[in-house]
Amino acid sequence: MRSPLFAVLSGALASLLFAGTAAAGTPSFPPVLTSNKVYKSGAMELKECQEQPIQRDDLDGARVYLEFVLDCLNDSWSRQLAKAKIPFSKPKFGVVSKAGQSVGKCGKFPAGAQALYCPPERKMTVLLDPLILSEPTELFLMEVVAHEYGHHIQELTGMIDVVDRRKGKSKARIYDEARRIELQAECFSGAFIGSVWQSLGRRDFDFKYILKVAQAGFDDGIHGKPANIAYWLKRGFDAESPNACNTFSAPKARVS
Repeated sequence: MRSPLFAVLSGALASLLFAGTAAAGTPSFPPVLTSNKVYKSGAMELKECQEQPIQRDDLDGARVYLEFVLDCLNDSWSRQLAKAKIPFSKPKFGVVSKAGQSVGKCGKFPAGAQALYCPPERKMTVLLDPLILSEPTELFLMEVVAHEYGHHIQELTGMIDVVDRRKGKSKARIYDEARRIELQAECFSGAFIGSVWQSLGRRDFDFKYILKVAQAGFDDGIHGKPANIAYWLKRGFDAESPNACNTFSAPKARVS
């Protein structure tokens, strides 16, 4: 099936990151990106998350499944930001059944995406189309919503706002920042999944499978090379902490 791992940056967030280019500058990042307090918040404390049963081709069941995962994400990340002394608020959440449906201030849900995060509304939207509903028990649904939640954390910690200051940035710089944002969200996703993994009752194969799919993907220039997507997802999973997710201090080879 098409992997949602490669369809999470589009629509609203993409327009924020790519709407304009300018003169090239020396790649350097402010402290909010390189030494954010969330990196020093330690291991994620939530260790249990109960997945709800879900049947094939059941849109309502998939929505309920995601809402329960979202509860876990809210619990987990609220604790994490509290440790970092960063104000927390829950994201808004919605689903669509097909591309082209309205997602509020961020326009219409874009074709080719599986999910998106809309910073102006602090809202996550997931596409529950027939393709992903055909294999609902795979780990993709959890990974997708955890990735979008990663963008919400970037919003709450001030990272997206800084990256969105486009004045004076070259196209190469904009793409570099977009990849670092996307790969970091992938790492945040892995950290959450890793922290609750033992409670899920899943086989190791389930996580290894999404790594395999990531590694077999394609390089769209925005999300990072397949090997790097898999690297950051696993790095977060193994660490069970956002401490491992400082993509803005990583060498270019790891965020290409």
